[in-house]
Amino acid sequence: MQTTRAIFRQHGGPEVIEWIDEELPAPGPGEVTIEHAAVGLNYIDTYHRRGIYPVELPSGMGLEAAGRIVAVGDGVGDFAIGDRVATFGPLLGAYATRRNIAASQLFRLPDHIDDKTAAAAILKACTTEFLVERCGKVEAGWPVLVHAAAGGTGLLLVQWLNHIGAEVIGTVSTEEKAEAARAAGANHVIFYKEENTAERVRAITGGAGVRVTFDGIGRSTWETSLDATGKRGLIINFGNADAPVGAVDVGVLALKGSLYNTRPMLFHYYEEPEERAAGAQRVWDMFSSGALSVTIGQTYALKDAAKAHEDLQAGRTTGSTVLLP
Repeated sequence: MQTTRAIFRQHGGPEVIEWIDEELPAPGPGEVTIEHAAVGLNYIDTYHRRGIYPVELPSGMGLEAAGRIVAVGDGVGDFAIGDRVATFGPLLGAYATRRNIAASQLFRLPDHIDDKTAAAAILKACTTEFLVERCGKVEAGWPVLVHAAAGGTGLLLVQWLNHIGAEVIGTVSTEEKAEAARAAGANHVIFYKEENTAERVRAITGGAGVRVTFDGIGRSTWETSLDATGKRGLIINFGNADAPVGAVDVGVLALKGSLYNTRPMLFHYYEEPEERAAGAQRVWDMFSSGALSVTIGQTYALKDAAKAHEDLQAGRTTGSTVLLP
C-alpha cells in the first residue's frame, strides 16, 4: 500500500516541507491503517516546523485528520475495517494520504459528523472543551476575552462561551472577521489594530475587567491580557501564534490584581481514557445540538500545505483550514 507524506528535515519556514512517496508497511500490533479523507491545519503545526516545540528530525507533520480504517493490526478489538475515525495526535504524521497509527489515538466518528468537519474541528473543539469547561471553568454571566475571535479555535470558543451564557468580548482585525465573530455569538467586538483593547474591555465591563482571558497569540498580546483581566482573574495562554510569551515576572500578576496564569496543553487534559471519552462525547453533543459548528474558511490540496502555512501565519485565513489528499 502506497502513501505520500510530508516531512521536514530542519526547522524553518514553509519551504522546509518536503513530500515523499513510499510503501506503507502493514499495521503493527495495536495499530490500524487510516486512509485520510481530510487533514486539519493547526497553528501547532507551525510550532513544530519552526522549532518552537522541538521534535526529533526528520519528522512527519500534522496532528489532525479524519478518514476510514483500511487495515487492522493484531490485538485491535475496538475498530474494524471501514470504520470512520479521527485523531488529533499526539504523534505527528497527519499530512499523509495513508498512515499507520495506534488505535488508542483514535476517536470514532458519529454518522452526523462528516470527514471535513472532523478534520477541521476535532483538535480545536476538544481544545475548546477543556479550555472552557475544565481549565477556565467559566460560568454564565462572566465577562471573558477571546483574542483572535475569528480564528479556527476562536470561533469555536466564542460559540461555546456564548452557549453557556458568558459575556463574550472578541478581538478581530477586519470587518469580515468581526462579522464572523458576531455570527458565532460575540457580544462585543474590538478591532485590535485600531483600538486599545484593554481600555475597551475595561469600558465594556464597567472598569472591572474580564474574569478569564483566552490568549492564543502569545508575546504581542501578553501586556494587553494583563491589563484587560480583572482582579483574581485568569489568563489562559494556550498558543503562540505570534511568539511564546517567554519569561514572566510573577510579581506582575500581583500588581495587576492577584491574577492567575496558566499555559495548558490539550494532551494533558485528554491523557486518560475516561477523560478522552468524556471530552469527545461533550464535543459531539455540542455539534449534535447545534450549539457548535465549524467554519471551514478555506481548503487546500494536501500538497499545497506550504501555501496554507504561509496564509495561516500571515493572518489571511478565517475559521478552520482543511487540506484535501
